[in-house]
Amino acid sequence: MSLRTEAKGKPCMVRLPAICNGDPATTVLAHYRLAGTCGGSMKPDDEQGAWACHACHDECDRRTRKLETDYVRLAHAEGVLRTQYARRHGL
Repeated sequence: MSLRTEAKGKPCMVRLPAICNGDPATTVLAHYRLAGTCGGSMKPDDEQGAWACHACHDECDRRTRKLETDYVRLAHAEGVLRTQYARRHGL
C-alpha cells in the first residue's frame, strides 16, 4: 500500500489550532517542502509527508493563510515526525 493511500482514515498529525477539522475521512499525505529535496521538477519523497486533515493541508500548502508561516512550517515538520512514529509503531 502506498503512503498516500495509507493516509486515508488516519488522524491528523499536524493539528493546527483553530484550523484542524479533526475528520480522519479528509486525511491525506501532506508533503513537507524542504530545500534541496524538492523544487523545479523534483517532488518531495512520500517519507517527508504528514497525515493531515484537509484544513491543515490547505494551511500547510498556504492555500489558506490564517496562521504565521514559521509556525505552520514547524507544526508541519512535527506532523511528519509524528506520522513517521505512528507508522513505525503501527498506530
